Amino acid sequence: MKAAVYDETGPPEVLRTEEMPDPTCSGDGVVIDVEAVSIEGGDVGHRARGDMASRPHIVGYQCAGVIREVGGSVVDREVGQRVVAIMLHGSHAEKVGVPSPATWLVPDGLDLRRASCVPIPFGTADDCLFEFGRLQPGESVLVHAGAGGVGLAGIQLAKRAGATVLATASNPEKLEKLKAFGLDHGINTREVDFPAAVREITGGRGVDLVVDSIGGHTLEKSIEALAYRGRITFVGSAARDDFRPDWTALRPGNKTVTGIFLGAEFALQHERVHGIIQRHLEDVARGALEVAIDREFPLTEAAAAHAYVESRRAFGRVLLIP
Repeated sequence: MKAAVYDETGPPEVLRTEEMPDPTCSGDGVVIDVEAVSIEGGDVGHRARGDMASRPHIVGYQCAGVIREVGGSVVDREVGQRVVAIMLHGSHAEKVGVPSPATWLVPDGLDLRRASCVPIPFGTADDCLFEFGRLQPGESVLVHAGAGGVGLAGIQLAKRAGATVLATASNPEKLEKLKAFGLDHGINTREVDFPAAVREITGGRGVDLVVDSIGGHTLEKSIEALAYRGRITFVGSAARDDFRPDWTALRPGNKTVTGIFLGAEFALQHERVHGIIQRHLEDVARGALEVAIDREFPLTEAAAAHAYVESRRAFGRVLLIP
């Protein structure tokens, strides 16, 4: 099979296309012919400086396709079924092998390109808002990087839950597009200091919840943007900023920060998380939730696709098509 691989971490240019051995099918697993790969933020971060399971290494943890082989102990999947899958690595390839429980059946009416964008972003956003963020109807939430995968999912889910939704983005065009997804108030981070903008929008109160996928200095400013007893769900370090916030700033307002890692929940609360993601797939299929796809690249242009993601020009997901 063809795959996008690299021997050392680094910039997008480390990626190249190479023939690799086809994955083998474990007893509890399936092998999938990949039709669409959604490039996630974690994929870009791992390529830049993450751990490598092998050399050459195939990065990527989310894709969709058609089952070509089923393990002997698998009873709930069949050859020919359309599925979306997650994995620790390996999505940037023509084929992947994964445990059957790490797959979801793609509902009728949902194409594989859109399905490939759903599990991690929507599952993460759901946990950030509700399981750990405890968002209630009538509360306010600030979603950072609103035009990203978790951001777009979070805006829609928060609006549907009856919250007032604020979001940040790097340009006014993205903020204008986000209105169609449920955004109430957009904040252009290149023009204004977002904690000050939040206080102005909320009449000085601050927001009840911040979904922070950026980290570093932004995370410290997120604390400033909170109302009394406000919460932050901290889900990523997209800025690659190693700055550590002053946590004593939490105390005067009885504020809290919760770190979120969906992978741990998927392993230890599998039934709950698997069910949430299946419902989101069904909602996308019937049009109750939307997926935004910005651009598609052939698998052979993985380096260009990663560079485009890093340019921060994308609105929504960037796909690789084997």
